[in-house]
Amino acid sequence: MTMPAAIRKKSWSRKQKRLATIAALGVVLALATTLVLVALRDQIVFFYSPSDVIARQVEAGTPIRLGGLVKDGSWTRDGQENHFIVTDNASDIVASYTGILPDLFREGQGVVAEGSMGDDGSFIASNVLAKHDENYIPKEVVDALKASGEWRPETATP
Repeated sequence: MTMPAAIRKKSWSRKQKRLATIAALGVVLALATTLVLVALRDQIVFFYSPSDVIARQVEAGTPIRLGGLVKDGSWTRDGQENHFIVTDNASDIVASYTGILPDLFREGQGVVAEGSMGDDGSFIASNVLAKHDENYIPKEVVDALKASGEWRPETATP
């Protein structure tokens, strides 16, 4: 005696089982990726030139990397308090750093500083990255200077 079609349980074919397994794995992978990106969101530090900081109106307290050239005649030092201007020759940002700067830090040279914007629009550096030699400019700074049309390849090598 056979059961009517409405009562019979429908069994899944191998193809349907395989597709269901792949779909479930896809959902798990998407969820894991989302969780990782949310967890790392606070750890990502973006690189900005002074023009980018002004154009994007970076909020005070947001961790960023500021890169450009140390403006000639702008560096002042009082003990471990250092104040200087970072420029991309289109815009300038006043920066301050408390601590010992790298030996090769000087005016007219490229610099990348990690820190955040202050409430007054100045940059408060927590770290100033060292350079390899006196001709080295970080790739991000070179790219920003090229974008602003201020790149002078005869003065530095990336």
